[in-house]
Amino acid sequence: MSMNLETPSKQASPPVAGHSPARARTRLLEVAQQSLAHLSTTRANGQAGLIADVGISIALLGAGLWRSNVRPVAALGTMLFGLLLFSFFEYCVHRWLFHGPPQIMEQGHRKHHEQPLGYAALPFFLPPLGLLVIAGILILIVPAAIALLLSGALAAGYAAYGLSHTAIHNLRFRDPLSKRWAAIHHIHHHHPDKNFGVTTPLWDIVLGTQYVSKGKATGRRELAVGNADR
Repeated sequence: MSMNLETPSKQASPPVAGHSPARARTRLLEVAQQSLAHLSTTRANGQAGLIADVGISIALLGAGLWRSNVRPVAALGTMLFGLLLFSFFEYCVHRWLFHGPPQIMEQGHRKHHEQPLGYAALPFFLPPLGLLVIAGILILIVPAAIALLLSGALAAGYAAYGLSHTAIHNLRFRDPLSKRWAAIHHIHHHHPDKNFGVTTPLWDIVLGTQYVSKGKATGRRELAVGNADR
């Protein structure tokens, strides 16, 4: 009797779940997020961020002025408008994002209120990249010189915000004007619903979120009543 011994056909082994491409990508993203989160809390990142912010603002403004074919008054007006626009953007982000419903933004900003001397900041390379993207978009809409000057002014406003915020929390001012300016933000840490502007109190005054002490508020009400009785 003959017997035919057949070798069983080889079947492909199922992929190990732990080594699947999708899981590998997920793990890579988790590692990247953890690395960026750690970077964002380091002193070196904060210092590099300030340098990068100043550098990108100088580069954009320099490029705009170098190739500027607009009149000096128009160039100056564009830069002033950019600074004003950033101050409003700063106010809106601080008021409605950092102190608003978005949990991620609110939670991150809460850490700053709990530890004002901490080094929590965006990864140093993100703001310059974002500003370069803004400059690229503007170049598609307006003349290149105007786009560079406007984006450069926005970058300068952001750099001023970073430098101002760092100085307020790390320096002791002696002259009355600087002390009063720094006190505006320190008050915000005790009254989170007031004084959202860091570089300027302009939009707090315009939109009614400027902190007014009880004594001054009483005095203003009495003055208003007195004027109404006349």
